[in-house]
Amino acid sequence: MKFGIATVSLSGTLEHKLQAAAAAGFDGVEIFENDLIASPLRPREVRRMMDDLGLACQLYQPFRDFEGMPGALRQRALDRAAAKFDLMGELGTDRILVCSNCSPQSLGERTRIVDDLSELATMANRHGIVVGYEALAWGRHVFDHRDAWTIVEAVDHPSLGIILDSFHSLSRGIPSDSIRDIPGDRIAFVQLADAPRLDMDLLYWSRHFRNFPGQGGLDVAGYVAEILRTGYAGPLSLEIFNDRFRAWSAEPIARDGLRSLRYIHDAAQRRLGRPVAMPACPERVATEFVEFAVDAEQRPRLEAMLGSLGFAHTGVHRTKQVSRWQSGAVNLVVNAEQTGFAHSYNLTHGPSICAVGLKVPDRRAVVARAECFDVRKGAEIETPGNLDVPAIRGVGGSLIYLVDEGSAEQVWNAEFVPTGTPAPDSDLTFDHLATVVQIDEFLSWQLFWRSLFGFRESAQADVIDPAGLVLSLPLESPDGATRITMNASDASGTLSARFVSKGFGGGYQHVAFATDDLFSVAGDLRANGAEVLHIPANYYDDLAARIGDVELAGELRRLGILYDSDADGDYQQLYSRAFDKFFFFEFVRRRGYRGFGAPNAGVRLAAQERFKPAPGIAL
Repeated sequence: MKFGIATVSLSGTLEHKLQAAAAAGFDGVEIFENDLIASPLRPREVRRMMDDLGLACQLYQPFRDFEGMPGALRQRALDRAAAKFDLMGELGTDRILVCSNCSPQSLGERTRIVDDLSELATMANRHGIVVGYEALAWGRHVFDHRDAWTIVEAVDHPSLGIILDSFHSLSRGIPSDSIRDIPGDRIAFVQLADAPRLDMDLLYWSRHFRNFPGQGGLDVAGYVAEILRTGYAGPLSLEIFNDRFRAWSAEPIARDGLRSLRYIHDAAQRRLGRPVAMPACPERVATEFVEFAVDAEQRPRLEAMLGSLGFAHTGVHRTKQVSRWQSGAVNLVVNAEQTGFAHSYNLTHGPSICAVGLKVPDRRAVVARAECFDVRKGAEIETPGNLDVPAIRGVGGSLIYLVDEGSAEQVWNAEFVPTGTPAPDSDLTFDHLATVVQIDEFLSWQLFWRSLFGFRESAQADVIDPAGLVLSLPLESPDGATRITMNASDASGTLSARFVSKGFGGGYQHVAFATDDLFSVAGDLRANGAEVLHIPANYYDDLAARIGDVELAGELRRLGILYDSDADGDYQQLYSRAFDKFFFFEFVRRRGYRGFGAPNAGVRLAAQERFKPAPGIAL
């Protein structure tokens, strides 16, 4: 299968876009007319450049306002088409996209539309060109691919086929199984785009919010599966209109684009039960450990904090300045090495969560899948104790260590000497990890987790920080055992934006632990002298009125616990203060509730904003 991308999907000049597409590994491009018009290169020069870069010109687009034009406008449309056919000869492409007419002057008479497209196909045939007819979701008379197909079928000309675009079909809720009525050899071209599910004007939605497959909420995999079922053997190409893509560097966007096509093609093939080129996403993903990078001064302060939070120092690394801390099923690693990856990470980002360990059924399969998506892997990265624990690069340059389900204890025993202090007999488990990313990388990291680990997204939320708006997207593994939240903000004063700025890039901002009895945990934290976040009394006054339970609200107030509920259950959450203003911890109790306490985020963020660090600690 050949993969392509429309030049409109990338930022920069036409020359820059072609270079970025070639560097990413695309087979070809769709030349968007405006990009060519604005280029100083003549069409033959563009063709030579594409030849030198190893790119095919898979499609020229768009040709607008053609069919159903009245009077002299009809001949003018045919004259315009003739000129474009000559230009396409110079570009070296044999496919053109004709989108359904949006002109208020166009006529919707079906016989007229069929006659116009029939004449266009006859003209195209003389140039060796195939016309692809596409139903725009906002077309004046034709806005459904089923309708477009009946027109193409009525014309019945070998030089006229249908172009299928996932956004135009899925945004209108058109069933993808309707594609089965179209023979594969009559599909002239396929364009793909995903998008978040938004309730807005179709044209505005399309022009500003499209994204790559795997970055939105549309079932693009099911759409592609139906296309492949027809026997279609042409390219799969991306046509993306996105304000952030236009503002970001073309190179990383192009790389994400190719990853998205590989991901969605693989997912479609699996739905059809066909052979695939990469291992499947892991069925189970569990967090085995979280590792912190600190220096010699930070280490005793962090370890004192962990002790106050109920963790015990249970292991010392055999050869490194690394310690293991446990409570229940939670493993935390404190790395104070003065050389190596964690040391470099600390120098760059400050005291940080530098790595996480994920337990999977087959770590080698995950590494092989990562290679298919060109994700940097452990060959370039130090692994702990030189054991066979592969790692891949994650958010903010951190590491994701991959541990086989059956070998986790073996790794701990091989690397760490027990201190003799037993792990506390608690019910703590990892609930979720919260990451913060640069706003322009928000979609990229969503694609990372979905394509590599098969994470599913929950509804995106807007979190109100006292200094601005924060986008928040929760993701969870297929088995629901591991949850990641991704946060990003355009507002420079928000906690999320300051975290990115202060730490020179994104990373993990906090770790949440789950317990069945948060009241008991909160009492232990108070007894241990743990510094927890102070929640204002006004919150609990309001809470008592909302839930109608003054006694429960009073107990939550006494312990500093936040509360939320929905139709499925309720949620309690308790936050520590941040370590050196970098990262913090959360304890939660869930009962059926699947969210993350988003209604409480504004209160929590305001409370964190009020906290002043110890003297000498920079903000």
